[in-house]
Amino acid sequence: MEQLTHYDIENKQQQFPITIVCDAIRTPENIGMCFRISESFGVEKIYFHENSPTTENRIVKKTARNTLNQIQHEAYTNFETLISELKAAGNTIIGIEITDKSIDIQDFNFKNHEKIVLLLGSERNGIENINLVDKTVAIPMFGRNSSMNVIHSLAITLYEVTNQISKK
Repeated sequence: MEQLTHYDIENKQQQFPITIVCDAIRTPENIGMCFRISESFGVEKIYFHENSPTTENRIVKKTARNTLNQIQHEAYTNFETLISELKAAGNTIIGIEITDKSIDIQDFNFKNHEKIVLLLGSERNGIENINLVDKTVAIPMFGRNSSMNVIHSLAITLYEVTNQISKK
């Protein structure tokens, strides 16, 4: 067995109809990792709140590595306006959040949706206005803790979404 390097691997480089909205994410490491994870899973675009660390932030750049220029991104000012515009463009807004209506991620049929927006809430307060989402999904957990880092949640969700829709 031989361990492969980046030069030995040729990915499909497929893009999926997935948009990420980071609702008030403030940690530079999480912003940078959002780029890195999103690029790895073929996400079309990322939206960040105007008060989030920018792509000029040293920690964002370091964490994102070379993915900052490989994925479309934009800052937004008003959360409700952005969500309304995304819905009007035919997107299904799916919050990654624990609610009384959340569906376990593996039981949610992502193939039934043409264009998907995955909405990430802030580390401290969750999704700003949960009533704006169409659906919520949750990741089943088996330890004592009821939540995990927002970017870990995104990675797990993107794996499930792309796994389902690539088999469409």
